[in-house]
Amino acid sequence: MNRTKSLLLAAALGGSALIGGGAAMTLIQPATAATTATTTPAATAPAASSSSGTAATPAAGTFKPNEDATHEKGESAAREAQEDAGQMPTVP
Repeated sequence: MNRTKSLLLAAALGGSALIGGGAAMTLIQPATAATTATTTPAATAPAASSSSGTAATPAAGTFKPNEDATHEKGESAAREAQEDAGQMPTVP
């Protein structure tokens, strides 16, 4: 009886470790995939904003650069190039 209980306990611990590891990978994998994914610039040019400074609301999850004239003055060329390519800027 004592050996049977030990084997059942070992099986339960092993099974819970496998299930917990699978759940952890399910939660961690999307986060790591998002950081290693590469993006390619869109084939079309970005839409120009209207003269009033308001543009159409972008779809959820898309990057919308700040094209305000006062913001653009202090922006580096590398950052502007990333914004023009539709990428989230990674340079100051």
